[in-house]
Amino acid sequence: MYKADENRYEKMKYIRCGKSGLLLPRISLGLWHNFGSVDRFENMKQMLFTAFDAGITHFDLANNYGPVPGSAESNFGRILHEEMWQYRDEMIISTKAGYDMWPGPYGNFGSRKYLMASLDQSLKRMGLDYVDIFYHHRPDPDTPIEETMEALSDIVRSGKALYVGISNYKSEQARKAAEILKANHTPLLINQVRYNMFDRWIEKDGLTDTMKDIGAGMIVFSPLAQGLLTDRYLNGIPEDSRAKRNHFLHEDSITEEVLAKVRALNDIASARGQSLADMALAWNLREDKVTSVLIGASRPEQITDGVKFLNKMQFSEDEISKIDHILV
Repeated sequence: MYKADENRYEKMKYIRCGKSGLLLPRISLGLWHNFGSVDRFENMKQMLFTAFDAGITHFDLANNYGPVPGSAESNFGRILHEEMWQYRDEMIISTKAGYDMWPGPYGNFGSRKYLMASLDQSLKRMGLDYVDIFYHHRPDPDTPIEETMEALSDIVRSGKALYVGISNYKSEQARKAAEILKANHTPLLINQVRYNMFDRWIEKDGLTDTMKDIGAGMIVFSPLAQGLLTDRYLNGIPEDSRAKRNHFLHEDSITEEVLAKVRALNDIASARGQSLADMALAWNLREDKVTSVLIGASRPEQITDGVKFLNKMQFSEDEISKIDHILV
């Protein structure tokens, strides 16, 4: 049976999520990849143990994470019950529904039917009575937002989730969602979106200010741009890289112009005494506009490395100016 590091909470920094009473770790572990039916179970266990030992208390899932869809929740639930159940009340476990999950017209998007059925399935896979955060995974262009948000409110009232969140919602959509949830007495806790040095759409959208006005937090995924903001691509595109596999980071998007920016950013990181990845993670959390960054990992050592940036999170005005100049 796993026994957690007694000093785990001394290693992590925590921050309040919006205006709620909930504290989240500055780093959360996403189970989007490497926790599916095709992955090594022992490696999954060691990654979860390593994360929790580092003070990472938030574990982020979704109904369709795998492959196969649902298998990440099943594997997480098995590890939780076999090895970590005594720490359940020290964990923030989240899941989502919104993308295609099962055949037919009721397994996708944002209807009340889909959200409630999906959460019941997720709870069964993980062996839980409730999740801490339940997200609507993406806006639904066809279902009235009132139906989606009222379903989330009813899920909280049912006791199957403690808080609700949204994911991939832009400012206007987030404001409307928060307005409905507030009227239902279930405040919006958090918005989960993509954000990194090369994808700064939330700044143009004004989303950070929107979430602050709403009183909700923000958690970001892909903070390292699928590995681009690491030392992996400093000398070109490795044959075994994600870009070569053309999954989410496409080889044709990694131009010489992009690589020149990566190298220039790496020079700044080196001057700070950090790796490029550490600097990129710290940059995401600058000025506390983002509550937490979601990291993924394929082995425990990546999690150990991923928390090192907590020791150097501050930027000078000159560093921010140089970074912005590179990213223009």
